[in-house]
Amino acid sequence: MEVCKIVEGQRYSKRLNERQITALLKVTCQRPQEREKDIMQTVYHNAYHNDPYAKEFGIKISEKLASVEARILPPPWLKYHDTGREKDCLPQVGQWNMMNKKMVNGGRVSNWICVNFSRNVQDSVARGFCYELAQMCQISGMDFALEPLLAPVSGRPEHVERILKNRYHEAMTKLQPHSKELDLLIVILPDNNGSLYGDLKRICETDLGLVSQCCLTKHVFRMSKQYLANVALKINVKVGGRNTVLMDAISRRIPLVSDRPTIIFGADVTHPHPGEDSSPSIAAVVASQDWPEVTKYAGLVCAQAHRQELIQDLYKTWQDPVRGTVSGGMIKRATGQKPQRIIFYRDGVSEGQFYQVLLYELDAIRSRAKLPASCDICRGSEAPPHKAVRK
Repeated sequence: MEVCKIVEGQRYSKRLNERQITALLKVTCQRPQEREKDIMQTVYHNAYHNDPYAKEFGIKISEKLASVEARILPPPWLKYHDTGREKDCLPQVGQWNMMNKKMVNGGRVSNWICVNFSRNVQDSVARGFCYELAQMCQISGMDFALEPLLAPVSGRPEHVERILKNRYHEAMTKLQPHSKELDLLIVILPDNNGSLYGDLKRICETDLGLVSQCCLTKHVFRMSKQYLANVALKINVKVGGRNTVLMDAISRRIPLVSDRPTIIFGADVTHPHPGEDSSPSIAAVVASQDWPEVTKYAGLVCAQAHRQELIQDLYKTWQDPVRGTVSGGMIKRATGQKPQRIIFYRDGVSEGQFYQVLLYELDAIRSRAKLPASCDICRGSEAPPHKAVRK
Protein backbone atom coordinates (compact mmCIF):
# COMPACT_ATOMS: atom_id res chain seq x y z
CA MET A 1 0.00 0.00 0.00
CA GLU A 2 1.24 3.45 -0.93
CA VAL A 3 0.22 6.80 0.49
CA CYS A 4 -0.06 9.73 -1.89
CA LYS A 5 -0.26 13.37 -0.91
CA ILE A 6 -2.04 15.59 -3.42
CA VAL A 7 -0.43 18.97 -3.99
CA GLU A 8 -2.68 21.89 -3.09
CA GLY A 9 -4.32 23.98 -5.77
CA GLN A 10 -5.02 21.18 -8.26
CA ARG A 11 -7.97 21.52 -10.61
CA TYR A 12 -11.00 19.50 -9.52
CA SER A 13 -12.90 18.40 -12.64
CA LYS A 14 -15.81 16.54 -11.04
CA ARG A 15 -19.19 18.00 -10.15
CA LEU A 16 -19.35 20.24 -7.06
CA ASN A 17 -22.05 19.75 -4.44
CA GLU A 18 -24.68 22.40 -3.72
CA ARG A 19 -22.77 23.93 -0.80
CA GLN A 20 -19.57 24.21 -2.86
CA ILE A 21 -21.44 25.81 -5.76
CA THR A 22 -23.01 28.39 -3.42
CA ALA A 23 -19.60 29.23 -1.91
CA LEU A 24 -18.04 29.50 -5.37
CA LEU A 25 -20.74 31.88 -6.60
CA LYS A 26 -20.28 34.13 -3.57
CA VAL A 27 -16.56 34.43 -4.31
CA THR A 28 -16.85 34.87 -8.09
CA CYS A 29 -19.86 37.21 -8.17
CA GLN A 30 -18.19 40.64 -8.24
CA ARG A 31 -18.87 44.05 -9.66
CA PRO A 32 -16.60 45.00 -12.61
CA GLN A 33 -14.58 47.51 -10.59
CA GLU A 34 -13.91 44.96 -7.83
CA ARG A 35 -12.89 42.30 -10.35
CA GLU A 36 -10.52 44.72 -12.10
CA LYS A 37 -8.89 45.59 -8.77
CA ASP A 38 -8.45 41.89 -7.86
CA ILE A 39 -6.89 41.10 -11.25
CA MET A 40 -4.43 43.98 -10.98
CA GLN A 41 -3.44 42.93 -7.46
CA THR A 42 -2.90 39.33 -8.62
CA VAL A 43 -0.67 40.42 -11.50
CA TYR A 44 1.33 42.70 -9.19
CA HIS A 45 1.68 40.00 -6.52
CA ASN A 46 2.77 37.28 -8.98
CA ALA A 47 5.42 39.56 -10.58
CA TYR A 48 5.33 37.80 -13.94
CA HIS A 49 8.02 40.14 -15.31
CA ASN A 50 10.50 38.49 -12.91
CA ASP A 51 9.28 34.92 -13.46
CA PRO A 52 12.21 32.77 -14.71
CA TYR A 53 9.93 30.30 -16.52
CA ALA A 54 8.18 33.08 -18.42
CA LYS A 55 11.55 34.55 -19.41
CA GLU A 56 12.81 31.12 -20.52
CA PHE A 57 9.90 30.78 -22.97
CA GLY A 58 10.01 34.41 -24.06
CA ILE A 59 6.63 35.22 -22.52
CA LYS A 60 5.97 38.83 -21.60
CA ILE A 61 2.91 39.74 -19.56
CA SER A 62 1.73 43.32 -19.45
CA GLU A 63 0.91 44.80 -16.06
CA LYS A 64 -2.03 46.66 -17.60
CA LEU A 65 -5.35 45.24 -18.72
CA ALA A 66 -5.97 45.02 -22.46
CA SER A 67 -7.94 47.94 -23.85
CA VAL A 68 -10.74 47.26 -26.33
CA GLU A 69 -13.30 49.55 -27.90
CA ALA A 70 -16.85 48.86 -26.79
CA ARG A 71 -20.23 50.51 -26.54
CA ILE A 72 -23.05 50.34 -24.05
CA LEU A 73 -26.40 49.60 -25.63
CA PRO A 74 -29.24 51.82 -24.41
CA PRO A 75 -31.74 49.92 -22.22
CA PRO A 76 -35.11 49.18 -23.84
CA TRP A 77 -38.38 50.64 -22.60
CA LEU A 78 -40.59 47.95 -21.05
CA LYS A 79 -44.38 47.96 -21.30
CA TYR A 80 -46.57 46.87 -18.39
CA HIS A 81 -50.35 46.66 -17.99
CA ASP A 82 -52.27 49.92 -18.22
CA THR A 83 -54.07 49.29 -14.90
CA GLY A 84 -50.81 49.56 -12.95
CA ARG A 85 -49.62 52.84 -11.47
CA GLU A 86 -46.52 52.63 -13.68
CA LYS A 87 -47.40 51.61 -17.24
CA ASP A 88 -43.84 51.49 -18.57
CA CYS A 89 -40.31 51.34 -17.24
CA LEU A 90 -36.76 52.20 -18.32
CA PRO A 91 -34.32 49.87 -16.47
CA GLN A 92 -31.36 51.51 -14.77
CA VAL A 93 -28.01 49.65 -14.57
CA GLY A 94 -29.81 46.49 -15.71
CA GLN A 95 -32.19 46.50 -12.74
CA TRP A 96 -35.87 47.20 -12.12
CA ASN A 97 -38.67 45.82 -9.95
CA MET A 98 -42.43 45.22 -10.02
CA MET A 99 -43.34 47.98 -7.55
CA ASN A 100 -46.44 49.85 -8.81
CA LYS A 101 -46.51 47.66 -11.95
CA LYS A 102 -48.76 44.87 -13.22
CA MET A 103 -47.96 42.06 -15.63
CA VAL A 104 -48.85 42.96 -19.18
CA ASN A 105 -50.72 39.64 -19.58
CA GLY A 106 -51.52 37.87 -16.32
CA GLY A 107 -52.00 34.10 -16.49
CA ARG A 108 -54.76 32.14 -14.78
CA VAL A 109 -54.28 29.66 -11.93
CA SER A 110 -57.68 28.41 -10.75
CA ASN A 111 -56.63 25.10 -9.21
CA TRP A 112 -53.37 24.57 -7.35
CA ILE A 113 -51.91 22.46 -4.54
CA CYS A 114 -48.87 22.57 -2.25
CA VAL A 115 -46.54 19.77 -1.12
CA ASN A 116 -43.98 20.40 1.63
CA PHE A 117 -40.79 18.30 1.77
CA SER A 118 -39.06 20.36 4.48
CA ARG A 119 -39.26 18.94 8.00
CA ASN A 120 -38.54 22.43 9.40
CA VAL A 121 -41.69 23.95 7.89
CA GLN A 122 -44.92 23.31 9.79
CA ASP A 123 -48.18 22.95 7.86
CA SER A 124 -49.45 26.26 9.25
CA VAL A 125 -46.31 28.03 7.99
CA ALA A 126 -46.72 26.41 4.57
CA ARG A 127 -50.34 27.57 4.40
CA GLY A 128 -49.37 31.12 5.36
CA PHE A 129 -46.58 31.22 2.78
CA CYS A 130 -48.86 29.93 0.01
CA TYR A 131 -51.53 32.50 0.88
CA GLU A 132 -48.99 35.35 0.74
CA LEU A 133 -47.67 34.06 -2.60
CA ALA A 134 -51.19 33.78 -4.02
CA GLN A 135 -51.92 37.35 -2.89
CA MET A 136 -48.74 38.60 -4.56
CA CYS A 137 -49.73 36.86 -7.80
CA GLN A 138 -53.09 38.64 -7.67
CA ILE A 139 -51.53 42.02 -6.90
CA SER A 140 -49.11 41.55 -9.80
CA GLY A 141 -51.96 41.02 -12.26
CA MET A 142 -52.67 37.28 -12.33
CA ASP A 143 -56.08 35.61 -12.01
CA PHE A 144 -54.93 33.45 -9.09
CA ALA A 145 -57.16 31.55 -6.64
CA LEU A 146 -56.28 32.45 -3.06
CA GLU A 147 -57.13 29.02 -1.64
CA PRO A 148 -55.58 25.71 -2.78
CA LEU A 149 -57.68 22.90 -4.19
CA LEU A 150 -56.40 20.60 -1.41
CA ALA A 151 -54.81 21.48 1.92
CA PRO A 152 -50.97 21.51 1.91
CA VAL A 153 -49.47 18.13 2.74
CA SER A 154 -46.04 17.24 4.13
CA GLY A 155 -43.87 14.32 3.03
CA ARG A 156 -40.40 12.80 3.21
CA PRO A 157 -38.01 13.51 0.31
CA GLU A 158 -37.27 9.80 -0.21
CA HIS A 159 -40.97 9.22 -1.00
CA VAL A 160 -41.21 12.08 -3.51
CA GLU A 161 -42.58 10.04 -6.43
CA ARG A 162 -45.32 8.31 -4.44
CA ILE A 163 -46.38 11.52 -2.68
CA LEU A 164 -46.53 13.61 -5.86
CA LYS A 165 -48.47 11.02 -7.83
CA ASN A 166 -50.92 10.32 -5.01
CA ARG A 167 -51.59 14.01 -4.46
CA TYR A 168 -51.95 14.62 -8.20
CA HIS A 169 -54.50 11.81 -8.55
CA GLU A 170 -56.44 13.10 -5.52
CA ALA A 171 -56.63 16.52 -7.17
CA MET A 172 -57.65 15.12 -10.55
CA THR A 173 -60.36 12.98 -8.94
CA LYS A 174 -61.86 16.18 -7.59
CA LEU A 175 -61.45 18.11 -10.86
CA GLN A 176 -62.34 15.61 -13.59
CA PRO A 177 -66.14 15.62 -12.99
CA HIS A 178 -65.99 19.34 -13.80
CA SER A 179 -63.65 18.84 -16.82
CA LYS A 180 -60.94 20.97 -15.18
CA GLU A 181 -57.16 20.62 -14.95
CA LEU A 182 -54.67 21.12 -12.14
CA ASP A 183 -52.83 24.34 -13.03
CA LEU A 184 -49.92 24.48 -10.59
CA LEU A 185 -47.97 22.61 -7.93
CA ILE A 186 -46.12 24.67 -5.30
CA VAL A 187 -43.33 22.72 -3.60
CA ILE A 188 -41.38 23.65 -0.46
CA LEU A 189 -37.88 22.12 -0.46
CA PRO A 190 -35.14 21.81 2.16
CA ASP A 191 -32.29 24.28 1.62
CA ASN A 192 -29.87 21.41 0.93
CA ASN A 193 -32.06 19.10 -1.13
CA GLY A 194 -29.50 17.06 -3.11
CA SER A 195 -31.20 15.23 -5.98
CA LEU A 196 -34.74 16.03 -4.78
CA TYR A 197 -35.16 19.03 -7.07
CA GLY A 198 -34.15 17.08 -10.18
CA ASP A 199 -36.35 14.10 -9.27
CA LEU A 200 -39.31 16.38 -8.64
CA LYS A 201 -38.96 18.21 -11.95
CA ARG A 202 -38.57 14.93 -13.84
CA ILE A 203 -41.77 13.52 -12.32
CA CYS A 204 -43.79 16.70 -12.89
CA GLU A 205 -42.63 17.35 -16.44
CA THR A 206 -42.35 13.82 -17.87
CA ASP A 207 -44.86 11.75 -15.87
CA LEU A 208 -47.58 14.16 -14.77
CA GLY A 209 -47.36 17.03 -17.26
CA LEU A 210 -47.75 19.47 -14.38
CA VAL A 211 -46.37 23.00 -13.95
CA SER A 212 -44.38 23.24 -10.71
CA GLN A 213 -42.75 26.01 -8.68
CA CYS A 214 -40.16 25.16 -6.02
CA CYS A 215 -39.37 27.38 -3.01
CA LEU A 216 -36.54 26.87 -0.51
CA THR A 217 -37.17 26.74 3.24
CA LYS A 218 -35.09 29.86 3.96
CA HIS A 219 -37.32 31.92 1.65
CA VAL A 220 -40.49 30.48 3.18
CA PHE A 221 -39.44 31.78 6.61
CA ARG A 222 -38.21 35.17 5.36
CA MET A 223 -41.22 35.67 3.09
CA SER A 224 -39.90 38.96 1.67
CA LYS A 225 -42.10 40.91 -0.74
CA GLN A 226 -39.28 41.06 -3.29
CA TYR A 227 -38.91 37.27 -3.28
CA LEU A 228 -42.66 36.71 -3.59
CA ALA A 229 -42.80 39.15 -6.52
CA ASN A 230 -39.95 37.33 -8.27
CA VAL A 231 -41.66 33.95 -7.80
CA ALA A 232 -44.93 35.41 -9.11
CA LEU A 233 -43.11 36.46 -12.30
CA LYS A 234 -41.78 32.90 -12.75
CA ILE A 235 -45.21 31.36 -12.19
CA ASN A 236 -46.88 33.73 -14.64
CA VAL A 237 -44.52 32.75 -17.46
CA LYS A 238 -44.92 29.04 -16.68
CA VAL A 239 -48.72 29.21 -16.97
CA GLY A 240 -48.64 31.11 -20.26
CA GLY A 241 -48.68 34.78 -19.25
CA ARG A 242 -46.40 37.65 -20.22
CA ASN A 243 -44.66 39.72 -17.57
CA THR A 244 -43.65 42.56 -19.87
CA VAL A 245 -43.06 43.32 -23.54
CA LEU A 246 -40.65 45.64 -25.32
CA MET A 247 -42.13 48.97 -26.39
CA ASP A 248 -40.10 48.67 -29.61
CA ALA A 249 -41.77 45.33 -30.34
CA ILE A 250 -45.27 46.75 -29.95
CA SER A 251 -44.43 49.73 -32.17
CA ARG A 252 -42.74 47.40 -34.73
CA ARG A 253 -39.27 48.95 -34.47
CA ILE A 254 -37.03 45.86 -33.98
CA PRO A 255 -34.84 45.23 -37.07
CA LEU A 256 -35.20 41.81 -38.73
CA VAL A 257 -38.10 40.92 -36.44
CA SER A 258 -40.82 43.56 -36.61
CA ASP A 259 -41.10 44.01 -40.38
CA ARG A 260 -42.65 40.57 -41.01
CA PRO A 261 -43.84 37.58 -38.95
CA THR A 262 -40.71 36.01 -37.48
CA ILE A 263 -40.07 32.96 -35.34
CA ILE A 264 -36.91 32.88 -33.20
CA PHE A 265 -35.28 29.61 -32.15
CA GLY A 266 -32.59 28.99 -29.56
CA ALA A 267 -30.67 25.72 -29.25
CA ASP A 268 -27.92 24.26 -27.08
CA VAL A 269 -26.48 20.88 -26.10
CA THR A 270 -25.34 20.29 -22.52
CA HIS A 271 -22.69 17.61 -22.04
CA PRO A 272 -22.01 15.50 -18.92
CA HIS A 273 -19.19 16.39 -16.56
CA PRO A 274 -15.74 14.83 -17.07
CA GLY A 275 -15.67 11.32 -15.68
CA GLU A 276 -19.34 10.62 -16.43
CA ASP A 277 -18.64 8.43 -19.45
CA SER A 278 -22.04 6.75 -19.65
CA SER A 279 -24.29 9.80 -19.22
CA PRO A 280 -26.09 11.17 -22.30
CA SER A 281 -25.83 14.69 -23.64
CA ILE A 282 -29.01 16.78 -23.37
CA ALA A 283 -30.25 18.79 -26.36
CA ALA A 284 -32.75 21.61 -25.90
CA VAL A 285 -34.56 23.80 -28.44
CA VAL A 286 -36.91 26.71 -27.68
CA ALA A 287 -39.00 28.73 -30.12
CA SER A 288 -41.04 31.92 -29.89
CA GLN A 289 -44.82 31.50 -29.88
CA ASP A 290 -45.99 35.07 -30.51
CA TRP A 291 -45.33 38.02 -32.80
CA PRO A 292 -44.56 40.94 -32.85
CA GLU A 293 -43.89 40.71 -29.07
CA VAL A 294 -41.63 37.61 -29.35
CA THR A 295 -41.99 37.12 -25.60
CA LYS A 296 -43.57 33.68 -25.13
CA TYR A 297 -41.41 30.62 -25.74
CA ALA A 298 -41.99 26.87 -25.72
CA GLY A 299 -39.24 24.28 -25.49
CA LEU A 300 -38.38 20.64 -26.12
CA VAL A 301 -35.62 18.63 -24.43
CA CYS A 302 -34.21 15.23 -25.35
CA ALA A 303 -31.29 12.95 -24.49
CA GLN A 304 -28.83 11.93 -27.19
CA ALA A 305 -25.47 10.18 -27.61
CA HIS A 306 -22.69 10.96 -25.14
CA ARG A 307 -20.88 14.23 -26.05
CA GLN A 308 -22.71 14.47 -29.39
CA GLU A 309 -22.86 18.18 -30.33
CA LEU A 310 -25.13 17.84 -33.36
CA ILE A 311 -28.79 17.88 -32.38
CA GLN A 312 -29.77 14.49 -33.75
CA ASP A 313 -33.56 14.76 -33.53
CA LEU A 314 -33.95 18.35 -34.68
CA TYR A 315 -37.47 18.83 -36.11
CA LYS A 316 -38.69 15.27 -35.69
CA THR A 317 -42.30 14.54 -34.72
CA TRP A 318 -42.39 14.44 -30.92
CA GLN A 319 -44.53 12.24 -28.70
CA ASP A 320 -45.38 13.61 -25.26
CA PRO A 321 -45.83 10.79 -22.70
CA VAL A 322 -48.96 12.47 -21.33
CA ARG A 323 -50.54 14.38 -24.22
CA GLY A 324 -49.42 12.32 -27.23
CA THR A 325 -48.17 13.93 -30.44
CA VAL A 326 -46.77 17.43 -29.94
CA SER A 327 -48.36 19.54 -32.66
CA GLY A 328 -47.08 22.87 -33.83
CA GLY A 329 -48.84 25.83 -35.36
CA MET A 330 -48.80 27.79 -32.09
CA ILE A 331 -47.47 30.95 -33.66
CA LYS A 332 -50.11 30.82 -36.40
CA ARG A 333 -52.89 30.35 -33.86
CA ALA A 334 -51.54 33.31 -31.86
CA THR A 335 -50.95 35.69 -34.78
CA GLY A 336 -53.23 34.42 -37.56
CA GLN A 337 -50.33 34.01 -39.98
CA LYS A 338 -47.34 31.78 -40.65
CA PRO A 339 -43.82 33.09 -40.02
CA GLN A 340 -42.02 34.52 -43.02
CA ARG A 341 -38.60 34.48 -41.37
CA ILE A 342 -36.69 32.08 -39.10
CA ILE A 343 -33.83 33.24 -36.84
CA PHE A 344 -31.90 30.36 -35.23
CA TYR A 345 -29.52 31.07 -32.33
CA ARG A 346 -27.09 28.21 -31.66
CA ASP A 347 -24.97 28.14 -28.51
CA GLY A 348 -22.09 25.96 -27.37
CA VAL A 349 -20.33 25.36 -30.70
CA SER A 350 -16.59 25.93 -31.11
CA GLU A 351 -14.98 27.51 -34.17
CA GLY A 352 -13.91 24.09 -35.44
CA GLN A 353 -17.39 22.57 -35.07
CA PHE A 354 -19.46 25.50 -36.27
CA TYR A 355 -19.62 24.80 -39.99
CA GLN A 356 -20.29 21.07 -39.49
CA VAL A 357 -23.12 21.88 -37.09
CA LEU A 358 -24.37 24.67 -39.35
CA LEU A 359 -24.59 22.41 -42.41
CA TYR A 360 -26.33 19.57 -40.56
CA GLU A 361 -28.83 21.61 -38.55
CA LEU A 362 -29.52 24.19 -41.25
CA ASP A 363 -30.33 21.31 -43.59
CA ALA A 364 -32.72 19.93 -40.95
CA ILE A 365 -34.47 23.31 -40.75
CA ARG A 366 -34.75 23.57 -44.53
CA SER A 367 -36.01 20.00 -44.89
CA ARG A 368 -38.59 20.35 -42.16
CA ALA A 369 -39.80 23.71 -43.42
CA LYS A 370 -40.55 22.23 -46.86
CA LEU A 371 -42.30 19.05 -45.69
CA PRO A 372 -46.05 18.95 -45.04
CA ALA A 373 -46.37 18.26 -41.33
CA SER A 374 -48.58 18.84 -38.32
CA CYS A 375 -46.61 22.01 -37.60
CA ASP A 376 -48.43 24.78 -39.48
CA ILE A 377 -45.45 27.10 -39.39
CA CYS A 378 -43.49 24.67 -41.60
CA ARG A 379 -46.02 23.97 -44.33
CA GLY A 380 -45.65 25.28 -47.83
CA SER A 381 -43.61 24.65 -50.95
CA GLU A 382 -40.87 27.05 -49.89
CA ALA A 383 -39.11 27.52 -46.61
CA PRO A 384 -39.16 31.01 -45.09
CA PRO A 385 -35.89 32.97 -45.13
CA HIS A 386 -33.61 31.98 -42.26
CA LYS A 387 -30.51 33.19 -40.44
CA ALA A 388 -28.22 31.07 -38.24
CA VAL A 389 -26.42 32.92 -35.44
CA ARG A 390 -23.61 31.47 -33.30
CA LYS A 391 -23.24 32.91 -29.83
